[in-house]
Amino acid sequence: MIRLHFTAADLRRVTLAPAADALSETALSLRLGLRAAGSRSSGARPEDSRSSAARSSEVRPGPLPGPRPGRGHGGGSGGSGALRTQWARPAALEWHRSLRGRAVAGAGVLAELVTGDGFVPDFLLQPSARDFDEALEAVASTPPERLALDLGLAGAPGRNGGPGRPGRWAHDLARGVPSASTALVEDTRRYFRGSVEPLWPRIRSDALTDRALRAEMLLRGGVDALLTTLGTTWRWEPPTLHLPSGSTYDVPLCGRGLLLVPSWFATGPMVMYRPEAATVLVYPMYDDGAGRAAGSADRPEALAALLGRTRAQVLGLLRSPATTTALAERAAVSLAAASQHAGVLRGAGLVTTVRTGSSVLHSLTPLGASLLAGG
Repeated sequence: MIRLHFTAADLRRVTLAPAADALSETALSLRLGLRAAGSRSSGARPEDSRSSAARSSEVRPGPLPGPRPGRGHGGGSGGSGALRTQWARPAALEWHRSLRGRAVAGAGVLAELVTGDGFVPDFLLQPSARDFDEALEAVASTPPERLALDLGLAGAPGRNGGPGRPGRWAHDLARGVPSASTALVEDTRRYFRGSVEPLWPRIRSDALTDRALRAEMLLRGGVDALLTTLGTTWRWEPPTLHLPSGSTYDVPLCGRGLLLVPSWFATGPMVMYRPEAATVLVYPMYDDGAGRAAGSADRPEALAALLGRTRAQVLGLLRSPATTTALAERAAVSLAAASQHAGVLRGAGLVTTVRTGSSVLHSLTPLGASLLAGG
């Protein structure tokens, strides 16, 4: 479990990225392709490949982050064998299938940095860059000592995972050899243009939709609502956000806040600790089920990607106000479970609860009704 610890100052500094990060999306799209290819070649069903905690994590195991200059953490998760792609959005898997392996084959040296076991170096996340070209410039200007740290090369202080067997090119990159940096920039740009750029208008549109949804959550229910609904397996227990992971460590945000970056290709959380700026949390953006056959799913089913299947069902059942007992009967869950789901939805600003005599009555707020209506 990865635990992000907030202070009052951090809660005032939770911000939403204005758009998806093109460079990190490029890296994550390649990782998805490598994972899918590995799952097929191993003959294993992706959903059976790892424990649920490890499958859900996208945070690279490593030492505890601390407020020491030059330390960056997060970006991937270690492991071996075929990794789960079940958490990927269906449209992303369809994108991978449509390329028929061409994307991975054309990744060049980028494929030496992004591995199928989940590793992504921190310098491939550039959330402050305004566009893809500026992000590549930032990569090219990354100091060699930071590259060595992010790649986890032997001898780098605080090494935090890395490619399983970094070759000569990776070592040249970490030593600041110009030709190695040039190769990375050129191969990454070529991969982006051939594989991700044709999809970029949709990614950008979906990111704007996700941002509008998160902003509405923040407006209607505050930071509690925003953090409660970021991920179906994430837990917001103030003042700590719990992220599922195969490793365990604590990340104090140190008053600098949290920058939330939506991702079309991510299958779980990614954390990058920045000692001089807000910690970055990359999260899978909301999938509204676009592209499904008409009528194949009602709104609560589509909302399952945001709230979780049972909680989305409970939200839909509250189109008609209900007491906790009635809600439990409708959802076929225990009284305690119904009360818990209603409480979480209330904390997210989707449900309101009023006492009527000895009972309580749950009903939708305007935000809850709007989500169900798709507005």
